[in-house]
Amino acid sequence: METNTALAPFYAEAPALVREPAARDVADLLVEALEALGVEYVFGVPGGAIEPLYNALARSGRRGGPRAVVARNEQGAAYMADGYARETGKIGVCIATSGPGATNLITGVACAYDNNVPMLVITGQPPIKNFGKGALQESSCTGINTMAMFRPCTRYNSLVSHAEQLPTKLFNALMQAQRAPSGPSHLSIPVDIMRAPVSSDMETPDFAGLLRRAPALVDLPAVRELARLLFSARSPVWLIGDGCGEAANELMQLVQRTDGTFITTPDGKGFVNPRHPRFRGVFGFGGHDSAAELLSSEPDLVIALGTGFGEFNSGGWSTALLNSRLVHVDDSDENLMRSPMARLHVRGHIKSVCEQLVSLLASPKDAALLPFLHPQAGRQAYEAMVDNVQAVRSDSAPVKPQRLLATLGERCPPQTRFVADAGNSAAWAVHYLAPNEQRSGRAPGGSDRPAGKERRMRNSSWLRVTMDFAPMGWAIGSAVGIAMANRRCPVVCLTGDGSYLMNGQEITVAAELGLPVLYVVLNDGALGMVKHGQRLAGAEPIGFELPKVDFAMMAAAMGIPGHVIRSSQDLDALDFNALLSRRGPTLLDVRIDGEEVPPMNLRMKTLGTAR
Repeated sequence: METNTALAPFYAEAPALVREPAARDVADLLVEALEALGVEYVFGVPGGAIEPLYNALARSGRRGGPRAVVARNEQGAAYMADGYARETGKIGVCIATSGPGATNLITGVACAYDNNVPMLVITGQPPIKNFGKGALQESSCTGINTMAMFRPCTRYNSLVSHAEQLPTKLFNALMQAQRAPSGPSHLSIPVDIMRAPVSSDMETPDFAGLLRRAPALVDLPAVRELARLLFSARSPVWLIGDGCGEAANELMQLVQRTDGTFITTPDGKGFVNPRHPRFRGVFGFGGHDSAAELLSSEPDLVIALGTGFGEFNSGGWSTALLNSRLVHVDDSDENLMRSPMARLHVRGHIKSVCEQLVSLLASPKDAALLPFLHPQAGRQAYEAMVDNVQAVRSDSAPVKPQRLLATLGERCPPQTRFVADAGNSAAWAVHYLAPNEQRSGRAPGGSDRPAGKERRMRNSSWLRVTMDFAPMGWAIGSAVGIAMANRRCPVVCLTGDGSYLMNGQEITVAAELGLPVLYVVLNDGALGMVKHGQRLAGAEPIGFELPKVDFAMMAAAMGIPGHVIRSSQDLDALDFNALLSRRGPTLLDVRIDGEEVPPMNLRMKTLGTAR
């Protein structure tokens, strides 16, 4: 495992006063299991009830194994684990002490559950002998019952009451977290159980074997039926969701072989090149009229892959999508149950399904990559798709958010990872962000290999947004996890002033670890989606105003470079390559035009307040 030099100072030789245990304890066994899975970092906040696990992580860090990353709040730790899991495809791990440490994790864990992010959650407990006595921060069934709180938002949830239970329960937790549908698993472990020595006769599962698990089986008769439908389809539309990252190359081949077009869900946009000639935009929250119009034209076949059809991903459960022309492909029965009206369900590992289709649809004249697309032509094609081209080109002050997103897409390095926070930031990013990429057949940051030759992971997305649960401030911690997971790619975090006031302290983790994260705060002195939602609904204007804050000064107080951007000229003067190559984060306090209305009509419609 590669040693992270940024964390090296925290794992120097053990001081003389630190007593190494005479034998492995349960906490060591847990950390060794994570090491077997290739997990590099564990995100959390220390506390008395979780101390043995931090001791084990300190020992692990000294030998080059999994290391502790300390968040400023347990909620931030869960968001970091979320970002790490999405970027690497490995399981994200977050830990917390008992009581309030555990309850602080819950929002981040619930977000991972709703977005099918594999995560292992470990919380502490007081010693078992003290259960029911009113122990400090007790959160067992005889205290503030965190086990019951985690039950609705985890795939597996168990208290480890004996040391001998840990190997089996940990193995089950890891399996449940990574099977479809993936999500968080929670183990609560009393502090005395963590300290218990591992006996020589304790059976330990093959945790590394979890990495060799076979993909979900493919329903071959259904794949053949889909191939038959594609042979006869005149103008198939492919809808690419968040579960399609591994299959992005095969999907582009299928689009071309079927002479089709493609659209994406908001969280699937990051897997495609938004300037591709066959791309017709995002369908759903923050999306494009061109995508909605394409579905409304009643194409004879719509193939949706890797999506569960929640509110944001289905256009508010639009009948233009959810009808008998739909074919739904997914590896999760839970997702397939959301589309009872579909003419065909194809159950299976999405990449495997696409590979089978590529083979079945092969012809003597194989489909090649589309030709190079000139950057100017790509820009014109994408500008024709967006709502407000005048705002994209505006040089006014304050900065138009449309102009900000267009500039970031054009000026940031092609390998940049963007993560957009819940609310206006996500809406603006989904609609207007389009990184430059000259080859029309691959996503930004991709290699020059021909389609089908580049190995892509589910996590290789240039844009991350969180659907469904969508907590404010998620992107701030997630950006840290992404940057820890992938040191080769700079990260841009798009967040609002409301979200930053909630969770902005996590920027100090990026500073401590020297992570190249650019935090872009869309500062309009308001909870923007609340303000515009009230205006669009004709509701009372209440509760949306925020104080005027200089976020660049806040960053400076933390030893982090900050810049106030008041105009498009200020924005154009920035050297984004330099900002994203420095060791450590930078903050841009962008004073945006708060009167610009984000593309949020879908949200108003589903709330029943659209006018």
